[in-house]
Amino acid sequence: GVIRTALPNMDREVKEQYQVLIQAKDMGGQLGGLAGTTTVNITLTDVNDNPPRFPKSIFHLKVPETSHVGSAIGRIRAVDPDFGKNAEIEYNIVPGDGGNLFDITTDEYTQEGVIKLKKPLDFETKKAYTFKVEASNLHLDHRFHSVGPFKDTATVKINVLDMDEPPVFSKPMYTMEVYEDTPVGTIIGAVTAQDLDAGSSSVRYFIDWKNDVDSYFTIDATEGTIATNELLDRESTAQYNFSIIASKVSNPLLTSKVNVIINVLDVNEFPPEISVPYETSVCENAKPGQVIQTITAADKDLSPAGQRFSFKLSSEASNKPNFTVHDYRNNTAGIETRRNGYSRRQQELYFLPVVIEDSSYPVQSSTNTLTIRVCRCDSDGTIQSCNVEAIFLPVGLSTGALIAILLCIVILLVIVVLYVALRRQKKKDTLMTSKEDIRDNVIHYDDEGGGEEDTQAFDIGALRNPKVIEDNKIRRDIKPDTLRFPRHRPPAEDNTDIRDFINHRLQENDVDPSAPPYDSLATYAYEGNGSVAESLSSIDSLTTEADQDYDYLSDWGPRFKILADMFGEEESYNPDKVT
Repeated sequence: GVIRTALPNMDREVKEQYQVLIQAKDMGGQLGGLAGTTTVNITLTDVNDNPPRFPKSIFHLKVPETSHVGSAIGRIRAVDPDFGKNAEIEYNIVPGDGGNLFDITTDEYTQEGVIKLKKPLDFETKKAYTFKVEASNLHLDHRFHSVGPFKDTATVKINVLDMDEPPVFSKPMYTMEVYEDTPVGTIIGAVTAQDLDAGSSSVRYFIDWKNDVDSYFTIDATEGTIATNELLDRESTAQYNFSIIASKVSNPLLTSKVNVIINVLDVNEFPPEISVPYETSVCENAKPGQVIQTITAADKDLSPAGQRFSFKLSSEASNKPNFTVHDYRNNTAGIETRRNGYSRRQQELYFLPVVIEDSSYPVQSSTNTLTIRVCRCDSDGTIQSCNVEAIFLPVGLSTGALIAILLCIVILLVIVVLYVALRRQKKKDTLMTSKEDIRDNVIHYDDEGGGEEDTQAFDIGALRNPKVIEDNKIRRDIKPDTLRFPRHRPPAEDNTDIRDFINHRLQENDVDPSAPPYDSLATYAYEGNGSVAESLSSIDSLTTEADQDYDYLSDWGPRFKILADMFGEEESYNPDKVT
């Protein structure tokens, strides 16, 4: 079964859906055959056979003059009965009256034309705009070109509404100039703003205070003139940037702002100086005319590109045949040698005064002193040493050799110090162990000695009575200022042995070269506190020999036998006791 159209020029926009009832019979459709039916739904697909059409020929829009650029100010729409992409419409503004201030785009969802503002509007300049908008299909079907153009045109009229606007400055930005150190109150320029509304209100000006820099200037609130409020210094601040606000008297909330830049012009008040401190050196083997340093200058007034500097030697240095200054006339100069060779031994440092002048008015100049150090160099001019100490060192010694020499000197000093310390220690030990030491020392020994008659084994002065020492504190190793003689006691009877012993000791001290050169008293009568025998000598005894009984010496043992026999015999022959 083939289904064919029965009517020509069917229109989807008139009727899109059709239902057809189909019957099928067997037996060739003869009587007695069976039949079946079905319904066929037929849908007409769309073709672009209808152009877009505006529902009206003129569209009226009202737009405030304060509308922002880029904002949508209205919508228009053309109708296309087609469906899908065949109904997509493109809008364009036909070039003409006022069309350059507006733009139109298509809303892809609603297929409306959105009119947007390209430039700001001003009611006082122009109150109305008229232009044409064209709507056309994007996808055309060449089978229907004969139907006519697939586009339509409408007129758009826009009326600008007057709004209360802020003042308008005559320039988008103001640039002014003023010399530094200008007296306070000097007018350096003015700004102008106007109220373009129909009412034309007065305007007031003031500075937008944001920081302390703005306090350097003031502005007249009525005239808009700008004047200095403080002395300006270009070296401190070369440019000032601030804003000025203008407001309407009738509506102070409506304000506008403009940027003002003030450039401070320079007055030549600083002399040029050497830009950086130079460390200049010259070789001892330098030749005349050799450039040893290139110098540049800097000026606080302006950058070096803004003026020219000249270099020369000072008058007192021009007559000295050591160095000269060569001006390259490009704001640089070279220091050149004027003689053949320099000697560090004669003079290590040279002080070269250089005069630098600028080209501004009035001319400023300064004298800068360069310090030039004489150094030892090799044949190629490479500096090897500039130290003062290096003058006295032998030529050709390397750093390693100098270090080795210093190490040897340190080792010798250490050896000498150790030797002196050992000698002092040895001398000290000798004095402490010497038997001839004039000071009283306690000698430690292991043998018992020969008894009381052995006076060489120890210093008997160690047996002195401490009580006597405390009463008569006279040092034996120094000469006493005043000799204090002890109180005389009744002389005891002469004892030959003690007298001989004392004479023998006196003779030894007389012939001894190490003995003190003055008389001294040595006491040999005390052997210590708590002795049972107490004192063994008649010297310093409180009683005479006649009162002594020496029989107890025999009870002390063999060591005191000789002493007991000696005093026992004298007692037996004493005529006083016999009687």
